[in-house]
Amino acid sequence: MDVRLEKLKQDKEITDKKVYRAELEKYQRRLLALQQMLFQEKIGLIVVFEGMDAAGKGGAIKRMNEQLDPRGVLVHPISAPAPHELRYHYMQRFWRKLPQHGQIAIFDRSWYGRVLVERIEGYASEPEWKRAYDEINAFEKSLTDERYIMVKFWVQISKDEQLKRFEERQLDPVKRWKITDEDWRNRKKWAMYVEAAEEMLLKTDDPHAPWHVIEGNDKKYARVDILKKAVAHIETILGQMGQPLPEYELFGAK
Repeated sequence: MDVRLEKLKQDKEITDKKVYRAELEKYQRRLLALQQMLFQEKIGLIVVFEGMDAAGKGGAIKRMNEQLDPRGVLVHPISAPAPHELRYHYMQRFWRKLPQHGQIAIFDRSWYGRVLVERIEGYASEPEWKRAYDEINAFEKSLTDERYIMVKFWVQISKDEQLKRFEERQLDPVKRWKITDEDWRNRKKWAMYVEAAEEMLLKTDDPHAPWHVIEGNDKKYARVDILKKAVAHIETILGQMGQPLPEYELFGAK
């Protein structure tokens, strides 16, 4: 996927709250129907979220989970590796978090940290992060060859929108925990993150584990678009597997 992130128009939005709620619920219920089918057929689903700080990944994940059976969903917020995890290959901690066949695992950041933050902050040497593209592609291919479906989202916001959200978080006591000195420090490396993300999208996009770039300036639009694209990809892969799609009407999602 050859994309210039800062050239995205960021003009897509949903302004009508009723339309937003209707669209959101429709795709949430479709995802619920698909979850039940994946459970019955013992097919695992892996959803990866990456994006700029304050892009809205957490809110999108919350809406993705809202109607699902919580017994079959795992959400993994990924931060820096713990000291004991540094003794292993960097992928080891992600292998341990994979869902069972029939479960859903959502990664709020992921193994792509190797070619993003670890690259930019110097935690991985240049030979290490450069070879990681092939390692990651092989990892994902091994999973999708073995009854897993994978879909990946990069949520992009403009630099001005990020500043607006940072300042709102700083002033809101309920949201202040979301903003740290590290977020402000990372903002100064915006151009480096854009360059790394564009190379990542170019080198790790594949039909079996595709990237979807989401215009995130409007949160409502982004949440619906993520659900819509997740449902579409799952349906496509199920069709390739020869699996019939669920009857959405039974879940109130025509």
